[in-house]
Amino acid sequence: MMGEGPVNSFLPSWVGNHPLLRPSYLVAFAVAALMAALVTPIVRRLALRLGAVSGKGGRNVGDRVVPRLGGIAICIALFAPIAGLFLVESAVAEQVRRQASLVFGLFAGGIWMCVVGAVDDTKGLRALYKLAAQVLAAVIAYLCGFRIDAVSLPIIGEASMGVFALPVTTLWIVGITNAVNLIDGLDGLAAGVVFFAGVSNFVVAGLGDAGFVALVMASMLGALLGFLFHNFNPARIFMGDSGSYLLGYVISAASLAGAQQSKTSTAVSLLVPIVALGVPIFDTLFAMVRRFLERRPMFSPDRGHIHHRLLDVGITHRRAVLIIYGASVVFTAAAIGIYIGKSWQIGLAMAAAAIVLVTLVRFVGVFSMAHLRRRQVARLRTRETEMLRYALPSAPPRFAAAQSETDLFAALGTLGHEAELVAVEIVARGPDGTPRTVYRWSDGEHPGRRVTALGRYPLGRDALARAELRFELMSDFEDGELSPQCDILLQVVADVVTANLERLDSEFAPRSSVVPAARPSRPELLRREAAARARPARATGEALAAAAAGAEGVRTSHPLHDEP
Repeated sequence: MMGEGPVNSFLPSWVGNHPLLRPSYLVAFAVAALMAALVTPIVRRLALRLGAVSGKGGRNVGDRVVPRLGGIAICIALFAPIAGLFLVESAVAEQVRRQASLVFGLFAGGIWMCVVGAVDDTKGLRALYKLAAQVLAAVIAYLCGFRIDAVSLPIIGEASMGVFALPVTTLWIVGITNAVNLIDGLDGLAAGVVFFAGVSNFVVAGLGDAGFVALVMASMLGALLGFLFHNFNPARIFMGDSGSYLLGYVISAASLAGAQQSKTSTAVSLLVPIVALGVPIFDTLFAMVRRFLERRPMFSPDRGHIHHRLLDVGITHRRAVLIIYGASVVFTAAAIGIYIGKSWQIGLAMAAAAIVLVTLVRFVGVFSMAHLRRRQVARLRTRETEMLRYALPSAPPRFAAAQSETDLFAALGTLGHEAELVAVEIVARGPDGTPRTVYRWSDGEHPGRRVTALGRYPLGRDALARAELRFELMSDFEDGELSPQCDILLQVVADVVTANLERLDSEFAPRSSVVPAARPSRPELLRREAAARARPARATGEALAAAAAGAEGVRTSHPLHDEP
């Protein structure tokens, strides 16, 4: 990357000659760091005004309210140096303009992910909607040139992806994005982990003469460093989903562009970010296995991540972050060693990464089983379960005494009050499947406690149910999930309510499962009518014959006729 312009006059001569210390990279790093440090306080005030703050309790490990939306500041600081190159004339700017498609894909996908994350930070989005948004960003990246068309393996050669190029690219971008999102649980954790992973990408891109990727990574490193001044423990702002989605997208897309522009094989270029992001990738895989073993939804949040485990052991917040930073440094060094090393150096780097990984597996895995057993014991006697257990025996008689839907609904409200539930509602399903709330009981606000548990039960079998009974519960349990015992008790309530709706012949009772008989054809109706007309005559004849036989029997057996 030659022709850096007048910037060279302010730097030592040896700086511009080193592939990793070119002035354009240094300027991008410095500008991004300064902008992030200056813009973050403004974004913090915006988040407070919009109400985009993290609450206390639940999965949040802090004991105070902290604004989110820090990803907006990172986004501005990251893209500003790159956008500024379009306003100047230099060799670097010319090189960026020649890759307009990649620049557009990086900007469009990154800004889109930041916006989606900001909406989730402010209003909240369902997991399915967020996944769809991530897939859309991956498709944008693919169309703009960030793709895995083939994998160059050292021995086998080049393996073309063919029609699988788009699915594989999408899986890569979505997977890395969610891995970064899941590690964002402590002050400065995600920013630091991505910073170290970005260092490995920057080194690989710089040594591989992938100037555009190196420039993007330099800008990202600067933005993260400036943001960490406000985000490290004790954090004054969180990056939120707006930041984790943006960083996951940028680092995954940049690694694909680096694989295309550098002179190394695709397998090595993709292996570098995988090893560098070893901590979040391992944490994501472990979370999937853990939720599968616990038979919980894959997208359900919990407190089972690595940083939560460290805190539960008794390690302080800051030390837990520093421990994970240390593991990330080892993975980063291993990733760089894989790229620049010879065979024995690559083996040494992989061995170091394997040692760290095995240590994490043993520590987190063993502790996870003990943690899981404690959770199971704790769930046996949760406060919600005990309140339901005491209130439930008196509910069925009240349901049975109901003479109308209004009486039955009032009995539901009484149960909600006695069990100290937050709300009980019945939601009917219209002919087109549109939900409609037909009854709702609420006990108002509960200061100091959050509504984190929701139970939903169809009134009848799923295929026959016309309505659904929903319970909102107060819960102090860390992951906000219903305990199995509480779930069973609420299902019993739904079954009893269903039986009483059927007794009252309510419109919200489940549909009947009896299949109506088919209407007979006209010839069959005529045959039945003729048979019905013939039946009385035949019955009369049989009756007369029986009477005659009976009379004959009486006559022949009379005692007077038996005399000689």
